[in-house]
Amino acid sequence: MWTNLQRSLPFTLALAILTYLLFSFLPDLGLDAATLVSLGVVLAGILIPVLVQTKGAELETSPSRPAAKTSYQGETSTLYVGNLPYRANEDAVRELFQKFGIVINVRLMKDRQTGRRRGFGFVEVAAKDATKMIQKLNDFEFQERTLKVREAKERQDQDNDDNDE
Repeated sequence: MWTNLQRSLPFTLALAILTYLLFSFLPDLGLDAATLVSLGVVLAGILIPVLVQTKGAELETSPSRPAAKTSYQGETSTLYVGNLPYRANEDAVRELFQKFGIVINVRLMKDRQTGRRRGFGFVEVAAKDATKMIQKLNDFEFQERTLKVREAKERQDQDNDDNDE
């Protein structure tokens, strides 16, 4: 929230000034300068944060490299990585794991409502490197947090309970 406000403040002020200038030259509105500035601030305060948040979300989801997955042919294993710092991104986690083997894909989980990282993720790696990565990176200090690295468990479908008739 604070970073969005910091990024949007110059745009908000610029739009407020433009709105003031636009409305001040329109005849027969009969509005004083304070009302015009207030109107500009309100319009800018609503529009700019929405635009900045939308544009920021597009930048976060757009891949920085053409291929998100490494073209690895062979057995893969998925590792669960817990206790990740909230500021860690996919590139930092990929770089850390690549020191110990082949990384195919990194997925850090985000909260659906807030878009903030949840502090855990999954790293798809070459199966031959998975055990070594677990040994080296479990309880490893990363950005002032102690990582928990384990082999990921298969997701259980809630629809497929043993109550099938």
